[in-house]
Amino acid sequence: MRNWPLYDLSVRTSRIELRHPTAEDLDRLADLAADGVHAPGFMPFFSQWTDGDRETVTHRVLQRHWRAMAEWTPQDWTLYLVVVHEGEVVGSQSIGAVDFGTTREVLLTSWLGLRHQGSGLGGHARAASLELAFTGLGAEHALSVVRQGNDASQAVCRKFGFVHDGVQTNAVRGERALSDRYRLGRERWAEHRRIDAEVRGLDRARHLFDATAQDTAATAAAAPRSTPALASALSGIRYAPESDQAAA
Repeated sequence: MRNWPLYDLSVRTSRIELRHPTAEDLDRLADLAADGVHAPGFMPFFSQWTDGDRETVTHRVLQRHWRAMAEWTPQDWTLYLVVVHEGEVVGSQSIGAVDFGTTREVLLTSWLGLRHQGSGLGGHARAASLELAFTGLGAEHALSVVRQGNDASQAVCRKFGFVHDGVQTNAVRGERALSDRYRLGRERWAEHRRIDAEVRGLDRARHLFDATAQDTAATAAAAPRSTPALASALSGIRYAPESDQAAA
């Protein structure tokens, strides 16, 4: 699609590809979600979007992606990418930001289909998303929010060098649920970077991310840094009710 350059965007590692979903990809992703994302007894998502019958779940997946595209602005965006392994859609990875040109920070969310968890694909998807954030867009910080008790996703955050950045409370299935916020800075990301990833097709879409002020990773690395204000640190939380972190 010539007028939506995000369709050219992809990030590849040795095992997976992140890409903007086609209509066929979205159908496959919706079916994957309806097949199961987590054990029934534990809800990792604040919005409980996986509760309901098959048609309800598939429609939620499609509508979430369509809504993000329809409401996109350079100052307020959420990029949903599908995770593809050996030609099969196995999950979803998102990057979101508000006023990215100023804050230079993003919120990451992800989930894999239940049958693909525990295979290491979640780590590759996380590495690819961090490559896009830091090398591609010139981010200074990446955030993640993980419910306590979601041990697999907690482990992924620690593996990639995220540090604890506070606790938040949400109502999940009518009960009080605690989640940990994690933050990863550029320098710490570089220290923990173990999986190579390549970003492709970003240049034509860069203006959509309000990322044109720092066009290269080198420029971003040389830019003055300051401690983010509290409002900036919490900016990504607005995305959490829509798509938070599930097991990797």
